Amino acid sequence: MTRQVLLLRGVNLGPRNRVPMAELRAALEEAGFEDAKTYPQSGNVVVSSKAKLEQSARKVERLIKEHFGLEIAVVGRTGAQLARIVSRDPLGDVATDPKRYQVSFLGGALPAASKQKLEEARIESERFVVHGREIYAWHPSGVARSKLWAALAGRGLGVTATARNWTTVKKLLELLEAAD
Repeated sequence: MTRQVLLLRGVNLGPRNRVPMAELRAALEEAGFEDAKTYPQSGNVVVSSKAKLEQSARKVERLIKEHFGLEIAVVGRTGAQLARIVSRDPLGDVATDPKRYQVSFLGGALPAASKQKLEEARIESERFVVHGREIYAWHPSGVARSKLWAALAGRGLGVTATARNWTTVKKLLELLEAAD
Protein backbone atom coordinates (compact mmCIF):
# COMPACT_ATOMS: atom_id res chain seq x y z
CA MET A 1 0.00 0.00 0.00
CA THR A 2 1.21 3.47 -0.82
CA ARG A 3 -0.17 6.75 0.43
CA GLN A 4 -1.30 8.97 -2.39
CA VAL A 5 -2.75 12.45 -2.72
CA LEU A 6 -5.29 12.81 -5.51
CA LEU A 7 -6.10 16.37 -6.54
CA LEU A 8 -9.43 16.95 -8.27
CA ARG A 9 -9.44 19.84 -10.72
CA GLY A 10 -12.14 22.47 -10.30
CA VAL A 11 -14.58 20.91 -7.83
CA ASN A 12 -16.73 22.70 -5.25
CA LEU A 13 -15.73 26.15 -6.46
CA GLY A 14 -19.05 27.94 -6.57
CA PRO A 15 -22.21 26.18 -7.74
CA ARG A 16 -20.57 24.06 -10.47
CA ASN A 17 -18.98 20.63 -10.16
CA ARG A 18 -20.35 19.88 -6.70
CA VAL A 19 -18.84 16.76 -5.16
CA PRO A 20 -19.86 16.15 -1.53
CA MET A 21 -16.68 15.01 0.21
CA ALA A 22 -18.44 12.57 2.59
CA GLU A 23 -20.05 10.83 -0.39
CA LEU A 24 -16.74 10.82 -2.24
CA ARG A 25 -14.94 9.23 0.74
CA ALA A 26 -17.62 6.52 0.94
CA ALA A 27 -17.39 5.86 -2.81
CA LEU A 28 -13.59 5.65 -2.61
CA GLU A 29 -13.72 3.12 0.24
CA GLU A 30 -16.32 1.11 -1.67
CA ALA A 31 -14.01 1.14 -4.71
CA GLY A 32 -11.16 -0.38 -2.70
CA PHE A 33 -9.19 2.65 -1.54
CA GLU A 34 -8.26 2.58 2.13
CA ASP A 35 -8.12 5.28 4.78
CA ALA A 36 -9.67 7.93 2.51
CA LYS A 37 -9.44 11.46 3.87
CA THR A 38 -10.43 14.76 2.28
CA TYR A 39 -9.20 18.28 3.01
CA PRO A 40 -11.13 20.58 3.21
CA GLN A 41 -14.01 20.62 0.70
CA SER A 42 -12.17 21.47 -2.49
CA GLY A 43 -11.07 18.20 -4.01
CA ASN A 44 -8.04 17.13 -2.03
CA VAL A 45 -8.07 13.40 -1.33
CA VAL A 46 -5.54 11.29 0.55
CA VAL A 47 -5.83 7.49 0.20
CA SER A 48 -3.90 4.28 0.58
CA SER A 49 -3.84 2.09 -2.49
CA LYS A 50 -2.08 -0.92 -3.96
CA ALA A 51 -2.54 0.58 -7.44
CA LYS A 52 0.06 2.69 -9.18
CA LEU A 53 -0.56 6.41 -8.87
CA GLU A 54 -1.70 6.92 -12.46
CA GLN A 55 -4.13 3.99 -12.16
CA SER A 56 -5.56 5.49 -8.97
CA ALA A 57 -6.08 8.87 -10.64
CA ARG A 58 -7.89 7.32 -13.62
CA LYS A 59 -9.99 5.13 -11.30
CA VAL A 60 -11.09 8.21 -9.32
CA GLU A 61 -11.99 10.04 -12.54
CA ARG A 62 -14.21 7.10 -13.55
CA LEU A 63 -15.71 6.89 -10.06
CA ILE A 64 -16.63 10.60 -10.09
CA LYS A 65 -18.19 10.21 -13.54
CA GLU A 66 -20.26 7.21 -12.38
CA HIS A 67 -21.33 8.56 -8.97
CA PHE A 68 -21.65 12.29 -9.61
CA GLY A 69 -22.02 12.55 -13.41
CA LEU A 70 -19.03 14.89 -13.68
CA GLU A 71 -15.95 14.82 -15.87
CA ILE A 72 -13.22 15.87 -13.44
CA ALA A 73 -9.50 15.60 -14.13
CA VAL A 74 -7.42 14.11 -11.31
CA VAL A 75 -3.70 14.68 -10.79
CA GLY A 76 -1.86 12.56 -8.24
CA ARG A 77 1.35 12.50 -6.24
CA THR A 78 2.78 9.92 -3.87
CA GLY A 79 3.68 10.85 -0.33
CA ALA A 80 7.39 10.81 -1.24
CA GLN A 81 6.78 13.07 -4.23
CA LEU A 82 4.79 15.55 -2.15
CA ALA A 83 7.50 15.57 0.53
CA ARG A 84 10.08 16.50 -2.14
CA ILE A 85 7.78 19.23 -3.49
CA VAL A 86 7.49 20.78 -0.04
CA SER A 87 11.18 20.45 0.80
CA ARG A 88 12.16 22.02 -2.56
CA ASP A 89 10.22 25.25 -1.80
CA PRO A 90 12.10 27.34 -4.41
CA LEU A 91 10.25 30.57 -3.59
CA GLY A 92 10.24 30.24 0.18
CA ASP A 93 12.66 33.14 0.55
CA VAL A 94 10.19 35.59 -1.10
CA ALA A 95 6.78 33.96 -0.55
CA THR A 96 5.74 35.42 2.80
CA ASP A 97 1.99 34.70 2.63
CA PRO A 98 1.07 31.02 2.10
CA LYS A 99 -2.35 31.97 0.66
CA ARG A 100 -0.60 33.82 -2.19
CA TYR A 101 1.98 31.10 -2.77
CA GLN A 102 0.62 28.43 -5.11
CA VAL A 103 1.80 25.12 -6.48
CA SER A 104 0.28 23.96 -9.75
CA PHE A 105 0.41 20.19 -10.10
CA LEU A 106 0.69 19.10 -13.74
CA GLY A 107 -0.47 15.87 -15.30
CA GLY A 108 2.60 15.86 -17.57
CA ALA A 109 5.48 17.98 -18.77
CA LEU A 110 4.83 21.66 -19.41
CA PRO A 111 5.27 22.51 -23.10
CA ALA A 112 8.00 25.11 -23.73
CA ALA A 113 5.52 27.44 -25.45
CA SER A 114 3.35 27.41 -22.31
CA LYS A 115 6.28 28.46 -20.14
CA GLN A 116 6.83 31.43 -22.44
CA LYS A 117 3.13 32.39 -22.15
CA LEU A 118 3.44 32.30 -18.36
CA GLU A 119 6.50 34.56 -18.49
CA GLU A 120 4.57 37.03 -20.66
CA ALA A 121 1.61 37.02 -18.23
CA ARG A 122 3.78 37.63 -15.16
CA ILE A 123 4.09 41.13 -13.71
CA GLU A 124 7.42 42.23 -12.25
CA SER A 125 6.60 41.45 -8.60
CA GLU A 126 5.38 37.91 -9.37
CA ARG A 127 7.67 34.91 -9.53
CA PHE A 128 7.28 31.39 -10.80
CA VAL A 129 9.53 28.35 -11.00
CA VAL A 130 8.85 25.30 -13.12
CA HIS A 131 10.34 22.15 -11.64
CA GLY A 132 9.38 18.86 -13.26
CA ARG A 133 5.60 18.53 -13.11
CA GLU A 134 5.08 21.42 -10.69
CA ILE A 135 4.92 25.16 -11.07
CA TYR A 136 5.56 27.18 -7.93
CA ALA A 137 4.08 30.68 -8.21
CA TRP A 138 4.22 33.70 -5.91
CA HIS A 139 1.48 36.31 -6.31
CA PRO A 140 2.33 39.08 -3.78
CA SER A 141 -0.70 41.18 -4.79
CA GLY A 142 -3.05 38.17 -4.67
CA VAL A 143 -4.50 35.92 -7.33
CA ALA A 144 -7.76 37.77 -8.03
CA ARG A 145 -6.38 40.09 -10.72
CA SER A 146 -3.21 38.21 -11.60
CA LYS A 147 -2.80 37.42 -15.28
CA LEU A 148 -0.18 34.83 -14.31
CA TRP A 149 -2.69 33.13 -12.03
CA ALA A 150 -5.33 33.23 -14.79
CA ALA A 151 -2.86 31.56 -17.16
CA LEU A 152 -2.00 28.90 -14.57
CA ALA A 153 -5.64 28.23 -13.66
CA GLY A 154 -6.94 28.13 -17.21
CA ARG A 155 -6.91 25.29 -19.66
CA GLY A 156 -4.34 26.87 -21.98
CA LEU A 157 -1.23 25.25 -20.50
CA GLY A 158 -1.37 22.30 -22.88
CA VAL A 159 -1.42 19.89 -19.93
CA THR A 160 -3.89 19.12 -17.12
CA ALA A 161 -3.13 21.30 -14.11
CA THR A 162 -4.64 21.98 -10.71
CA ALA A 163 -3.27 24.38 -8.11
CA ARG A 164 -3.20 24.50 -4.33
CA ASN A 165 -1.95 27.21 -2.02
CA TRP A 166 1.04 26.52 0.19
CA THR A 167 -1.09 26.07 3.32
CA THR A 168 -3.05 23.29 1.61
CA VAL A 169 0.07 21.65 0.17
CA LYS A 170 1.66 21.45 3.63
CA LYS A 171 -1.57 20.20 5.23
CA LEU A 172 -1.83 17.43 2.63
CA LEU A 173 1.72 16.37 3.44
CA GLU A 174 0.77 16.27 7.15
CA LEU A 175 -2.23 14.06 6.33
CA LEU A 176 -0.03 11.71 4.30
CA GLU A 177 2.59 11.50 7.03
CA ALA A 178 0.02 11.02 9.82
CA ALA A 179 -0.96 7.63 8.40
CA ASP A 180 2.63 6.39 8.08
